[in-house]
Order: sequence, then C-alpha cells, then structure tokens
Amino acid sequence: MILIAHGGAGDRKPTGKALKKLSEALSSGYDLLKSGGTACDAVVNVITVLEDSGIFNAGRGGNLQLDGIRRLDASIMEGKDLRAGSVIGLEHLKNPIKAALMITGTPHVILTNKGAGRIAKGLGPLPKPDRKAIEKLERAKKKSRETVRLYEQHFSTVGAVALDETGDLAAGASTGGVSVMLPGRVGDTPVIGAGIYADNSLGAASCTGMGEAIIRIVLAKEICMQLATMTPARSARLSLNRILNIGGKAGVILINNKGQFSVSHNTKYMASGFIKGKKLLVKEAFQ
Repeated sequence: MILIAHGGAGDRKPTGKALKKLSEALSSGYDLLKSGGTACDAVVNVITVLEDSGIFNAGRGGNLQLDGIRRLDASIMEGKDLRAGSVIGLEHLKNPIKAALMITGTPHVILTNKGAGRIAKGLGPLPKPDRKAIEKLERAKKKSRETVRLYEQHFSTVGAVALDETGDLAAGASTGGVSVMLPGRVGDTPVIGAGIYADNSLGAASCTGMGEAIIRIVLAKEICMQLATMTPARSARLSLNRILNIGGKAGVILINNKGQFSVSHNTKYMASGFIKGKKLLVKEAFQ
C-alpha cells in the first residue's frame, strides 16, 4: 500500500502550515487503507482534508474568479474498471471531490455546475469568501499583469494517488483554478487523462501546473501509458521535459501497478509527500 499527495507546484516556497496539513491528510488517508479501505476511499479522504483546510487553492481555499465567485473543479478515477467522475465550475457547494465521486455512480463522467450542483446538494454550502480572499482579488484587478504573474508563480491544485492492499489504483485532484481567471476557464484538473488518470494495468497519476500545457499533451495518461516500458521516474522526467518544450511547467505524483512511485516536477517547489508502511515523508521539493 502507498499513498501520495501534493499541494501544488511553482516558484513560491510552501509554508510550514501547508506541509503540516499534507502530513495530516496523508496520515488520515493511510489509516483508511490500513483498515481495508479502497484506494479511491483514501484519495477522496486526503483531498477532502486539503479542501476543508482553506490553505490550498481547493475547496474553501479556492481562488475567486473575476466576479468574486469560487468555481471549483475536481475529478476522481479508479483503476480497476476505469470509472471516473468530474465536476466543472461547482459553485457554492463544498468538497467538489465528493461530488466527483458521486458522478462515478451515474452513466456520466463529467458534469458542469448545474447538473453537478443538483447531485451534490447534500454536501453542504461552501463558506463565503473571507476578507483576505476579497482583498487579494481587488489587488489583482488593479494590476494588469497580476494574473500572469500569479499563474507563473504557483499552481496550488491538490491531488492524490493511491495503491491499496488489493492492488487497485486511484487518482484524484481538486482546484479553484487560476487566480483571478475569467469565468468559464477550465484547466486540466477535471479533464480525465490530462489532470488525472488511473488504470490497474499501468498506474495512476495526478498532475499540477500550467493547465493548458497539461491538456495539450494529455499529461496524466501519457505518463501512465509509458509505465508499460518505463519506471515512474523515467516516465515523469520524459513527459515533464515535453511540457518544458512547449513552454509549460508542471509536477506529477504517480504510482505504477508494482508499487514503484515518483514525485517529480520541473518547478522550483512542489509541496508533496508520501506514506508507505511506517514511513511518512513530506517535503517542499523532491529534487
């Protein structure tokens, strides 16, 4: 069994508070695995803890869009039968990762706010933005290049991948999108194959970074497909170099079906960590 999580990659050093919360989330998710929970259970648990923390750009800590509303994206995929669920632009409701999980029980894979909101009503309301979030938005609006600068500095999507005791894999991710982005923008997180992918015959991956570049090379699936002939570290390195070649930056956490794993990024930092057996390690960067 192994569980890996990340809290985003970029050029901004993650805080000690963020690293501590990642450790807490990993411990919580691994307790589920040890008690017989599935890889999917563990991934959803980890991401829920991170969404609820308000520390990361996910859940109640998600970025505000230009109109002052949080629109949240999330996705989950199980490697056993390739079931997947994704929500795009979920408004006013907490824990989009749980909404994504609900969608795996329907005939659909991706739902936008209207349909996803109906399914997820029982999750409870998302808290209103606090003064800090509103002030950040107002400052950004006053600076013509602020959106670009923040986008290049940090991509604080959260994600997790897991391998359970039965050999099943799962991957998930959750985000509030790019800071002060235009309403309607969709990044890689809810795009199955780009932001996440899981297949028991190969592996599981969850990505973070410049969403548009990740979508263009379908990063998560590309990395997983390469696991048929490569180690996780080599596969990640190859695809992250391809991202650089098109001007993108990204990070990825991945596990193959043999339990080998990699935490890789071409940014200065990526708050991330793993737990396996009695070893728990969380770092601000893994390179």
